[in-house]
Amino acid sequence: MILIDTTVLADAVGQLIAVDAESGVGAGMLARDRRPVRSMRRLDMASSDIAAAIRGARTYLTANPAEATYRDGAATAIVEDGLRIRVDGPDGAMITTDMVKGIGGGGSAPSPAWLFRAGYAACVATLITMRAAESGLELSGLEVAVDSESNDFGILGIDPSVPAGPLSMRIAIRVAAGSAPNPLLREVIDWGIAHCPVDDAVRRAVPVEVTLDLG
Repeated sequence: MILIDTTVLADAVGQLIAVDAESGVGAGMLARDRRPVRSMRRLDMASSDIAAAIRGARTYLTANPAEATYRDGAATAIVEDGLRIRVDGPDGAMITTDMVKGIGGGGSAPSPAWLFRAGYAACVATLITMRAAESGLELSGLEVAVDSESNDFGILGIDPSVPAGPLSMRIAIRVAAGSAPNPLLREVIDWGIAHCPVDDAVRRAVPVEVTLDLG
């Protein structure tokens, strides 16, 4: 189960609203949080430009549906030293991962699991921003944090009944949008989460094919 804690700052008063991600029904105010959302930096692309680009993409793909399905660019992991891994991608993209020293890593870079949570958080933030642009909603601040609960018995193979992946995950969203009505904020946030590809990959049983080259 994924729990969403959504913080809506309106009239400088923060209200923490918990929502069950499966039912989409608010559980009510749990607490007050007056910590301000960090302001967004000025972006090169204005909200109106984002909205126009999305409309253009929808129009084009509706007219050319065969181009909507494609294979995503590969992320290729290469072992550099011990558990330090370099991952190469398209157009020169590159990241490095490592594991903690307690299991043989060097602790020199984030773990693959942390990068997964980072991608999850960034994806949700991106889709919320896209939906806000389409809705004409100006966001002055947006933060998305993703954490999870894990049991190392799984990854280390100590207990076969314990999964290697997270036991649960949580998305915590803080958004500042001036005097925007809460129902509109709720719609924008719910839409963003529902259309986030990483969120979809977490919730849906995605078919995985494994190929092996022993050359």
